[in-house]
Amino acid sequence: MDRTSYFNELLARTEELFYHELSDCAGWKTEFIGVDFIQSKDIKGETPTEIIEGCLKEITEAGLIREASYSIGGRDVLLLLKIKGCVHTPKEAMLQSHGIKPYNCPIVNMVLDQLIEKLKFESTYVADLDVDAEKGECSVKCAIFATPDKIGNVCDWSDECRLIDEDGKWSTVRC
Repeated sequence: MDRTSYFNELLARTEELFYHELSDCAGWKTEFIGVDFIQSKDIKGETPTEIIEGCLKEITEAGLIREASYSIGGRDVLLLLKIKGCVHTPKEAMLQSHGIKPYNCPIVNMVLDQLIEKLKFESTYVADLDVDAEKGECSVKCAIFATPDKIGNVCDWSDECRLIDEDGKWSTVRC
């Protein structure tokens, strides 16, 4: 067993025990897992796009993921990320094999952390984490609230996701 497999197994077991202790509340308690890595980098930017791209560049260069695509939509409160080749996919597969829907994405935690730290976003959270372990891909929906007045903005995220170009030409789509 290599070191990455060992650490993924440790993290999966911890997340499984945590989930059994807190059930659906576990996801709210894991938002800082993974952020130490990105906080050690000098991410620069004045817009969400610059921060997101800076984070994804560092994460990709470190070999934690192979590639990521993103789009901001839903009245600028939906951040949709598609991640391929993530080092944590085996952890997610292990959770799924034990009947637990993955709820903690250290990669996305890094991006959300930097939106708060660098741009002073009011709040962020992972709303949905969909893992396809066989393909080695994840789709993550996040709520990102730049200002207090953004909190409570509502639109149909399913429709937003449908509107985003699936051919790799991701762009910002608004309701």
